[in-house]
Amino acid sequence: MANAAKLPTPEAGAAAVTAFMATLDHPQKAALAALRALILSVDPTIAEGIKWNAPSFRTTDWFATFNLRAKTGIELILHFGAKAKGLGDVAIADPDGLLKWLAKDRAMLRIADAAALDRHQAAISAILRQWIAVLP
Repeated sequence: MANAAKLPTPEAGAAAVTAFMATLDHPQKAALAALRALILSVDPTIAEGIKWNAPSFRTTDWFATFNLRAKTGIELILHFGAKAKGLGDVAIADPDGLLKWLAKDRAMLRIADAAALDRHQAAISAILRQWIAVLP
């Protein structure tokens, strides 16, 4: 579990992400904002903050971070914090084929654009619920 002393309060984290998003220059800024809102709607325990120089999301530990280097689409890296946790293979149902596995405990969720985000909202929510259920 993450060290609670290092985590921002939910209010401070949200303020930091709001300020970050206000100055973000990205071709998919509107879609990123929509994905942010979707992530936060999945579970009331999800908080946010700036981690690894990008909006990131956590419950007991950080589990998702925007990949802002992607300029042609929207990418969200799903992980279990900064350090490997030795979880072994993580099984996440992905009927829409949205995940690209980068390691046993790390995946990239890639969406082409805002229209695809709208089409896959239910699938993304289901993936995120499964992911946070596995958090150590």
